[in-house]
Amino acid sequence: MDAPSLDRTDLALLAILQREGRISNAELAERVSLSASACLRRVQRLEQAGVLSGYAGLIDPARVGLGLQAFVRVQLARHDAAAIAEFTDRINTWDEVVACHALTGDMDYLLQVVVQDLAHFSRFLLDHLLNASGVADVNSSFVLRTVKQARALPLGHLAG
Repeated sequence: MDAPSLDRTDLALLAILQREGRISNAELAERVSLSASACLRRVQRLEQAGVLSGYAGLIDPARVGLGLQAFVRVQLARHDAAAIAEFTDRINTWDEVVACHALTGDMDYLLQVVVQDLAHFSRFLLDHLLNASGVADVNSSFVLRTVKQARALPLGHLAG
């Protein structure tokens, strides 16, 4: 899907909203030199176009008892439409999976899994992932330390 035409003001709005999602419309309007009503119309247009897809509070996993993060590579035994649909349907029911990406290469999916501890991960792996029909191979790597986790997307390529 092509990106809608975005001008400098739209890009400024997006940059601010990525960092400060709870900013008031009045403050946002002031920061981008618009009236409050013009700012609100632009934000609504960005939402309706799907450029702004939602707002969320970011939670520190460790502070809510989720101390272990893993990246799990999954290879499916079959690659027909039914097997893929069954796997992706199951993935969407598991709260521990916070992201799932289809990949090229020797593994089919990369899962980002967040759990309490190794025992919780073991239960997730044995009860859910390895119990899912169609999973041929699983390879897990545990996060030791997060060096960078940008939440804002790089938008420089849009500023023509």
